[in-house]
Amino acid sequence: MRNILIKGLMVILFVLPSATGLATDSEYERATFAGGCFWCMVHPFDQLPGVKEVISGYTGGHTVNPTYEENSTGTTGHAEAVQITFNPAKISYEDLLEVFWRQIDPTDVGGQFVDRGNQYRSAIFYHNDEQKRLAEESRDKLAKSGRFKKPIVTEIVKAGPFYRAEEYHQYYYKKNPIRYKYYRYRSGRDQFLDKVWGKDREYVPRKAGTDSFVKPSEEVLKKKLTEMQFKVTQEDGTEPAFNNAYWNNEREGIYVDIVSGEPLFSSKDKYDSGTGWPSFTRPLEPGNIVEKRHWGLLSTRTEVRSRHADSHLGDVFDDGPPPTGLRYCMNSAAMRFIPKDDLEKEGYGQYLKIFGK
Repeated sequence: MRNILIKGLMVILFVLPSATGLATDSEYERATFAGGCFWCMVHPFDQLPGVKEVISGYTGGHTVNPTYEENSTGTTGHAEAVQITFNPAKISYEDLLEVFWRQIDPTDVGGQFVDRGNQYRSAIFYHNDEQKRLAEESRDKLAKSGRFKKPIVTEIVKAGPFYRAEEYHQYYYKKNPIRYKYYRYRSGRDQFLDKVWGKDREYVPRKAGTDSFVKPSEEVLKKKLTEMQFKVTQEDGTEPAFNNAYWNNEREGIYVDIVSGEPLFSSKDKYDSGTGWPSFTRPLEPGNIVEKRHWGLLSTRTEVRSRHADSHLGDVFDDGPPPTGLRYCMNSAAMRFIPKDDLEKEGYGQYLKIFGK
């Protein structure tokens, strides 16, 4: 069972909980998953295109409106869970299931990783018969894949009342990124998932926007890209500081992936970080960004890649300015800059509104 004191030390703010029951527009649906500590289950879904909201909470038990302290005793019957509001026109429930399996150990009946107890069990809470069917098919497919030697014990049960957790638990990875990284590394979750899934751990949703893009072969890319562009995007290289195309670019416009053209960043979020590389406080299209954490005992690196082209772009750090406190430190060689005046003719006219037109 997770040490309440450890988690309590990470808490800065406490607000009494409120019951939930997410109100969604008609175009949205809900998915509810339990996979151990809900801190670790938010970010993998929050970054997906088509996902509107990811709420941490408690479900599957008998206690009405439980608190975190009550739920941590294991007597409420509830599991820590996340409830996802998503647009099925942009991302499918099957895609969410694929992401879910890549976050958990589905063979562990006693909890998840360092968190022990029934309140940390893994479960899929289906909201209709179609979700139940898809969940069962997905589970059976995973069982037959041979990826796990032990039986899959993840529950598939009908969704019931979902109680929103205390506010300090919501989007914890954003509010307390350093504490979150420390806890996640100590939990052993990522070490296990990297071992089990390897290169298949990062799942790209089939309905992720740029469905028509097919990444060219390495041979084609070597002809299309400069030597530095290829080294950075395909071999995870880094270009020289203060000696690259955009580190001091102050023109208005957007930055797109050099391989796929998918929009990545806006000049509105660019700032001079003093590092010699183009730096941004946030992505223009979060759905086109994939963050991959590389864990080490003494340091943690968060790599940034493009979703569709899988280009290495750079890294993101927690030392940026307000309002995000983030510094997306990118390689110019991984991007192409499109000036504001060229957005329409280049096919990116929808972004003109960013610049007041």
